[in-house]
Amino acid sequence: MTHLVGGISSAGRALPEIDGRPLLIEKAVGPWLWDRDGQRYIDTALGFGATLLGHNPPEVLDALRQTQEKMLMPAYSHGLEEEAATLLSSFTEELDQVIFVNSGSEAVHLAARAARAATGRHKVVKFAAGYDGWFDGVAFGNAGTPDAAMSQPARPEKEGMLLLRYNDFTDVDRLFADHGDIAALIVEPVMANAGCIEPAPGYLQYLADSAHRHGALVILDEVLMGFRLHAGLTGHLLGIDADFATVGKAIGSGTVVAALLGKSAYMSVFERGLATRAGTYSGNPPVCAAVIATLTTLKNRDYRQLLRQGDGLRQKIIDGCRARGTALCSTGYGSVFTFWRSNVPPLDYRQAAATADKAWSLKLHFALRRRGILVMPFAFGRFYLSFSHDEAVLETLAAACIESISELSE
Repeated sequence: MTHLVGGISSAGRALPEIDGRPLLIEKAVGPWLWDRDGQRYIDTALGFGATLLGHNPPEVLDALRQTQEKMLMPAYSHGLEEEAATLLSSFTEELDQVIFVNSGSEAVHLAARAARAATGRHKVVKFAAGYDGWFDGVAFGNAGTPDAAMSQPARPEKEGMLLLRYNDFTDVDRLFADHGDIAALIVEPVMANAGCIEPAPGYLQYLADSAHRHGALVILDEVLMGFRLHAGLTGHLLGIDADFATVGKAIGSGTVVAALLGKSAYMSVFERGLATRAGTYSGNPPVCAAVIATLTTLKNRDYRQLLRQGDGLRQKIIDGCRARGTALCSTGYGSVFTFWRSNVPPLDYRQAAATADKAWSLKLHFALRRRGILVMPFAFGRFYLSFSHDEAVLETLAAACIESISELSE
């Protein structure tokens, strides 16, 4: 690669070479990817969760083709934008005002801007070890960095962004005791990028209630988890009263789209001129058509079956490995989860960081890749499943995981 920096435009997508050859994907359909040599792989990254229906779902491709034949990017409003916003908001309860953007990072940035404008306050809080995009401000404290450990007495802060320990009730109280000028909390319902750490019982509601009691707003970052556990927001499924939410990935089946959702009282800051929003490509016709087709399809899909199949797969792999004397456990849910080289799943980031094994994760990536399975090579990586992963694919995936994980323990 001579001209493409690092061989790829987003560093998180880079995979290590095997036998001196980089992996270059040529085709994607359903749960499958094909490389330039014609090798077929079962995919468990799925556009980092963006292709919940599987790669290239026909109904979405049809909607894209039909729209592209009519128009790509008019400078003016078009009917598909309101239609997509109406359909999206039908899944998100009181968060019924919508602004389409082009990435989850952009949506989170816009949510923080809106919260600051609505409250007149400056500071925003995110979870230590969480990932809320790569824009300045939120781009610190990610899993694996020194700030994420929060090992110093002072709470980490960067450009008005503070860190909060996930699943730590006491740290919530300490946060609001020390800071009276918090505009909003960015809340990931599940700490996916830190290894799919699940919320402790009552924690998210306690956090949201504390925020509102102290005059701070709640931003659900659902770019990854939105529409993954049910046709709607995971935070709503877990009982959170939020003021804003950011969504992306699963709503567009791999097209370049995300959105900010909010309650009308707070989203009005944009129409009142208190906060700026722009973007040439935001809400363009093809992606709106993709959103409409994707959400219409997801509305009729059986989430219970998907989650049941995924949980069954996780347990089968764990049982198969333990039967061979290999410690293994999992965190997450049936459609997105992480395996750990341990018998006890981590409950917070400190435990996850202590359990994570970078060398083991990389070796597992190589072992599975040679068996025709593509998985993330990172210690905090995730397995995603889609509605296109049928029983035969899951059986192949389970057998390959059991063989590979057991092989690494020999």
